[in-house]
Amino acid sequence: MKVLLVNPKTKLPIETRTSPSLGLAYLGAVSERQGHTVCIYDGNVETISLEKVVEDFAPDLAGITANTIQIKSAWRDAALIKSVADIPVVLGGPHPTVLPTESVERPEVDIVVRGEGETTWEELCQWRAAHDQWREAISALQSVPGISYQTPDGQVYHNPDRPLIEDLDSLPFPAYHLFKMDRYTNLQPTVDHIAGPSYPILTSRGCPYRCTYCSQIGPRRWRMRSPENVVAEWRWLVRDLGAAEIGVLDDSFNINRQRVLDICDLLIREDLTHVPWIMINGIRANLADKELLGRMRQAGCIRTAFGVESGNQEILDSVIEKQLTLEQVRAAFQAAREVGMETIGFFMIGLPGETEETMEDTIRFAIELDPVVANFSMATPFPGTEMSRMVQERGRLLAKDYDDFAFFESRASFEMDGMPAELVERKWKEAYRRFYLRPARVVRTLLKKETWLDLPRTVRVAWRTVVG
Repeated sequence: MKVLLVNPKTKLPIETRTSPSLGLAYLGAVSERQGHTVCIYDGNVETISLEKVVEDFAPDLAGITANTIQIKSAWRDAALIKSVADIPVVLGGPHPTVLPTESVERPEVDIVVRGEGETTWEELCQWRAAHDQWREAISALQSVPGISYQTPDGQVYHNPDRPLIEDLDSLPFPAYHLFKMDRYTNLQPTVDHIAGPSYPILTSRGCPYRCTYCSQIGPRRWRMRSPENVVAEWRWLVRDLGAAEIGVLDDSFNINRQRVLDICDLLIREDLTHVPWIMINGIRANLADKELLGRMRQAGCIRTAFGVESGNQEILDSVIEKQLTLEQVRAAFQAAREVGMETIGFFMIGLPGETEETMEDTIRFAIELDPVVANFSMATPFPGTEMSRMVQERGRLLAKDYDDFAFFESRASFEMDGMPAELVERKWKEAYRRFYLRPARVVRTLLKKETWLDLPRTVRVAWRTVVG
């Protein structure tokens, strides 16, 4: 059977990394494990049309992934596939998981996969392979947990949720050979200039915390791969695929401190520390100490990130429910500096209930911490989050379209009494200008060779984030 997997083109307002979809890489791997032929189409890097790919590849089943800002592109891609081939089209990812009915009621979508997808996808592949007349076999889907689907008579069914995968070591390594790897940038192109392929890796899934802005799908649980399994993939990426950089994508990499130390010790023992690695998402500052960060640095980690969000303790406690103190953040940044590790800080402007004073606290705190990169995003109430509920109850949603949920855009997506959109947008622009246009920061940037290696990109990013 032939399987087509699609990552819809994502229109982001600033230049960010372009890397292969890890979710589709896993789905491709489990599909090939079943013996299917797989084609992955990534709209962000392809030079030929999806229509041409469908015509030439002639798939029997198509799967499309989508977050909120991709969902309209996903619907368009689904409709295009349907116009060329009479095959089942499946949608998955964060947005369809939160709002499955919205997608499954559309004529171009047959099935929605909710939550973690690998086991569900394997069962859908088995179903499709067993039924040439798939429309007549829709009723057989009632035994597949974790999906929503619509029958030919228009009835929508939501099957029970699928239990989470407990043994993450049982998953195959991601099928990166299905991607055109030479078309992707390195993982943090505004900071690094890497000669060679960059690969993401996921060593754990989920998060036990309940931050109100987070659109994490599935139960708030954290599951880990064993250190041995993680390093086996790491070794494969470095020695077989020639990785020049590795980026850890975990939401909560350092929940289990000993596991991180064990991974680092194995990387050192396996002589894999010559390939630099970075933390793409923020690790928990309250769980990061000098010994832990020092071991990570010794194992080859050159940069970590912390989700700081706010420089106001009351906002952290009562609005975000971050379970983090400003002193813990300060200590984590200091520990990183002491072991020679670069830092990235993630900050939010315009959280529900903020005032100009609390946003000012965040800007000042970012300047105090002085990470290599400060990412300021406007708070965005993604569907299914507690923040979305807050805005529905006490504010006004300004986003008229799912495309407006791009959180690095220069427009506020909501406002509340005492926090007009104009104020949020002004403080967001001010945050970037005040952080990056400090004389010492400008000099430091000009002295970095990476600034000059891709000067056009540097200028474009600077214009959008600091000037525009």
